[in-house]
Amino acid sequence: MSDHPFLQAKAISKVYDGKHSAGVRNVSIEIQPGIITAIIGESGSGKSTLLRLLYGLLSPQQGEVRFRGEKIWGPEEKLIPGHDSMKMVTQHADDLNLFANVWDNIATLLPNTNLKYKKERSEELLQQLNMLHMADKKIATLSGGEKQRVAIARALALKPEVLFLDEPFNQVDTSFREGLQRDIRNIVKETGLTVIMVSHDPAEVLSMADELVVIRNGEIIEHGTPHGMYNHPENFYTAKLLSNCNVLNNQQAKELHIEATMEKVVIYPEWISIVQSFMPKKWIVAHILFKGPYEELILTHDGISIKMFNLEVGKYALGKGVNVKVSKHLEF
Repeated sequence: MSDHPFLQAKAISKVYDGKHSAGVRNVSIEIQPGIITAIIGESGSGKSTLLRLLYGLLSPQQGEVRFRGEKIWGPEEKLIPGHDSMKMVTQHADDLNLFANVWDNIATLLPNTNLKYKKERSEELLQQLNMLHMADKKIATLSGGEKQRVAIARALALKPEVLFLDEPFNQVDTSFREGLQRDIRNIVKETGLTVIMVSHDPAEVLSMADELVVIRNGEIIEHGTPHGMYNHPENFYTAKLLSNCNVLNNQQAKELHIEATMEKVVIYPEWISIVQSFMPKKWIVAHILFKGPYEELILTHDGISIKMFNLEVGKYALGKGVNVKVSKHLEF
């Protein structure tokens, strides 16, 4: 067994000059094998640049990336960039042959020296990604979500050790997204594949990833498990990334009976509930946003607005006065 880290970046930098400089600066990270790691951050934070540096599509200006102790060479040193044990899928699925069927798009990547294996491997991939029923369909007739499944199957055809996913579900309908995420998790569990993904969707990374890496202005500011980072983020930036939260100052928080010692108070919508009380009902239901199985209520009081989730759809009318209780809050 090798003593080298699986995939490691050591103090890498890749900075793009301009009015607003972008890229990554002095980033060090070690990726663990056999899990899904999600790199998250605001637009322009450097997450896609970091992904391309790890894969070898970009060369760092400083530092280096190593896979099992071997340096990953960038496009200046390697004719075809990207490590041979790695594959990347973007949101566009540009490399599909639109006029061939699904089966041929996958099978064409496998060698003809062993036709039995070629058939078995193609069928295995179609089963893993729930595509056997569409094997004979032309790519041009598929939906965005179906095309993305084919692109992922092609990337996995030669059994890479690492799969990079760059905003992979942007073009995928919600109805397809959860099933595709579940299939990828099953493949990771069954095969030991390592997945590194970039996403801006908090629901996506919280349900799919095993490890989160938060990047801001080209620097990694924290990392950990989705559960741990959602409930106990170290930074206000992370809390805002992972939840559509309420942000109050410490004076406004007093209206919710919160005595905060720090400047910012963050309250997730699910931490607010309506309670029965003999106290005056000072919070007013100003807006009701129907979300299907629940409602998002916007409550206002004395110029302060907060949002909360209501599972009893239709119980509260616009303009109704209510009392609320906050079960938990964060301070920054």
